[in-house]
Amino acid sequence: MSQREFPIKRRMLLLGLAALPFAAGAQAQVLGSGLTGLLGKASDSALDKLAVPGAFYADPAVRIMLPLVGGAGGLLGQVLNQGSKLGLTDGLTRKLNDAAGLAAKEAKPVFRAAIGRLTLADVPGIATQNDGASQYLRRSAASELTAKLRPLVDSGLVKVGAYGALDKLAKKGALAQLAGISHEKLGASVTDQVLNGIFKYMGTEEAKLRTNPLKPAESLLKGILGN
Repeated sequence: MSQREFPIKRRMLLLGLAALPFAAGAQAQVLGSGLTGLLGKASDSALDKLAVPGAFYADPAVRIMLPLVGGAGGLLGQVLNQGSKLGLTDGLTRKLNDAAGLAAKEAKPVFRAAIGRLTLADVPGIATQNDGASQYLRRSAASELTAKLRPLVDSGLVKVGAYGALDKLAKKGALAQLAGISHEKLGASVTDQVLNGIFKYMGTEEAKLRTNPLKPAESLLKGILGN
């Protein structure tokens, strides 16, 4: 190598090294966009399906049930759920599922906001499972999502008459009173179950998108994640 060639090659090397952070930054931006886009689509699709009237009740995997409170491992709660099937609880279980559907209908902005706060540092945590992004969102934003979802659930429970039905049962001295199901316990239980159902559907929708990505950003994300 001549003395003249050395400075030229050195400058080219330095320029290449200097460009690496910009290239990495560009890829990070694309990956971040792909991740949030993937989760956004999965959450929207899941919520659309669960917002269809009767969707929660129709699917045993996500059906909302009365809380298993009381002694003997929630025995009284189980009796209540059985009583609901026999028509002894004023259709309360069906009302819970109707309320869940109403909450799902209003929950898109809640999930979109949580998804929008995820960062590229989250990517390694979602690489091993088809529903890895949904599971990471749940781990990182469960408290936030629960707090934001609870008012939507409470509103739904009021709208469909679930709290009113519970109060009537309590006044009759029915099993609800014995099981100790209050508005607070019922609202908290339904919120937890709704969140479980949403994430179950989200994971399924995410897996579908990973299998058949529609946009270049999602294709790049799929390649990076090794699916």
